Amino acid sequence: MTNSLGSYKKWFSVLTIMLLFSMLLNISLGSVSIPFTDTLKVLFGGTLKTTSWEYIILNYRIPKALTAILVGGGLAVSGLLMQTLFRNPLAGPFVLGISSGASLGAALLIMGASLLSGFATFQFLSDFSLAVAASIGSFLVLAVVMVVANRVRDTMALLIIGLMFGSITGAIVSVLAYFSPAEQLQRFIFWSYGSVGNLSWEQLIILAITVVVGLLLSLLSLKNLNALLLGENYAKSLGISVKKSKFLIILSTGLLAGSITAFAGPIAFVGLAVPHLTRQFFNTMEHRVLLPAVFLYGGILMLLCDCIAQLPYSVNVIPINAITSIIGGPVVIWILVKKRKLFF
Repeated sequence: MTNSLGSYKKWFSVLTIMLLFSMLLNISLGSVSIPFTDTLKVLFGGTLKTTSWEYIILNYRIPKALTAILVGGGLAVSGLLMQTLFRNPLAGPFVLGISSGASLGAALLIMGASLLSGFATFQFLSDFSLAVAASIGSFLVLAVVMVVANRVRDTMALLIIGLMFGSITGAIVSVLAYFSPAEQLQRFIFWSYGSVGNLSWEQLIILAITVVVGLLLSLLSLKNLNALLLGENYAKSLGISVKKSKFLIILSTGLLAGSITAFAGPIAFVGLAVPHLTRQFFNTMEHRVLLPAVFLYGGILMLLCDCIAQLPYSVNVIPINAITSIIGGPVVIWILVKKRKLFF
């Protein structure tokens, strides 16, 4: 078995075609029935007589599909990074408490303002301000984790500390929820369900830039990831600075998971399940192969989950977190039962 990218060209070609097909399927489905030929016409730069259809495709469905790719791919990559760093098959993109930090930021904006009489009204509570608040929360937790990572040598201790951060922020969110009015509590719950359909083009561009930066940082860590998979002592024997490697990996994960959670809400199971699913088809530990593969798989899975969640031709939308959990949970269970020992 070889680990070169060239030996997996066929698989990457298949995944790329599947991604494009899933994206096209996602754009063609929705609560409003639009003929498939009209959808293709808009995608190739044409105009429609029915301007409302054209508006829906350009300003809602295309941004939603692109968001799904960024969210699914970004979470899958961050999950792969965490599983390699901690050498733990159950590690996901949110084990460092970054998702909980984003939830705390959103909770403080939605529910905290209502506890401060005369401080703020919800006329200023837009989706963009919600994303900003969640981003601030996630990056504050990330900053603390980075400081701790610089002082703690044991990787497992860092994992436990991350889980403790998650518990602390979760407790604060629970207190805010207990004292909040029903309207604000309901808004926070809806945010926690996760969604890829609420982003404007401006928000999508911000998310895309952040995800690309996170992906570039992960690419800089490719060689180090392969070495860390065999243990920190082995990495040190190759002359790799483990401390700097951890810093880059955690920063990359923080940018990916933090920005995605801020704009799309906490999406469950994608970051945990997709790396395992990818290894079933790409029988390699080479991260030059795994990293682009998990991004493609994550994008495809998220697009298909969104197709199911939006209940085509219905005005009802199922929370996408429910769909990803229903699909991701059995996948992880099946792999654990089948393989018994994954790769560590």
